[in-house]
Amino acid sequence: MAFMFEKLEVYQKAVDFADRITKITEQFPRGYYFLTDQLNRAALSISTNIAEGNGRFTKADRRNYFIIARGSIHECIPLIEIGFRRGLINKEIRNQFCGELETMAKMISGLIKGLDNR
Repeated sequence: MAFMFEKLEVYQKAVDFADRITKITEQFPRGYYFLTDQLNRAALSISTNIAEGNGRFTKADRRNYFIIARGSIHECIPLIEIGFRRGLINKEIRNQFCGELETMAKMISGLIKGLDNR
């Protein structure tokens, strides 16, 4: 792993999450492109903003990107819920995804607090 952020557990979880979202949205019917696209973008945004934040020089910049990553986590919640309500995601998968998102949100909050305490 060449970059420091790749060692972060939250980054690894975010990449895994985005990969699984991509896999599940491939199964969505044709008329749900809007949901597929938005959910994939939000899921991918978590890891990309963690990575970009770690590439920034100032604490303020890093903090901002981590806040955006956390916002993307929150964006995924209603998208997953819509997928569940439309019968595209089953209850077990919805609960699993939401649990993972909650864990990642806590981890990113820890990164932000760590920056604030330095």
